[in-house]
Amino acid sequence: MNTMQRWARRSFLGVAAVCVAGYAGIALSDEVRVLLAGNQEIPQVATAASGSGTFTVQPDGAISGSVSTLSVNGTAAHIHEGAPSVNGPVIIPLTQTSATVWSVPAGAQLTEAQMRSYKAGQLYVNVHSAANKGGEIRGQLEPK
Repeated sequence: MNTMQRWARRSFLGVAAVCVAGYAGIALSDEVRVLLAGNQEIPQVATAASGSGTFTVQPDGAISGSVSTLSVNGTAAHIHEGAPSVNGPVIIPLTQTSATVWSVPAGAQLTEAQMRSYKAGQLYVNVHSAANKGGEIRGQLEPK
């Protein structure tokens, strides 16, 4: 093989490796859509409030995203660890970025144990209000 062929082959292999690595990173992240409602809270809450959002979970546990709410004056919002019928501890407090939007803080990371809970469908997000301090609306984060 002459020098030009070796150079072309190395260049092609380098570009292919970068493309595969970039694709693998994208392909492994999860984009999770969530709908929040009072009937998902434990105990259920009778409310006209609702919410929706999208979260992205990377293979290394990095998480980003937000929820938007309607008809609720939220006082706090969190991602919790807990099965659909169970209340659980806060693992990521969300930051209020506007009157109706709650966002994951930059740099938030799930631990290995929390990633296992996420993959098992055992993380949820909820928004609290003055009338419902334990949570007014809730939605489970269900991986694809």
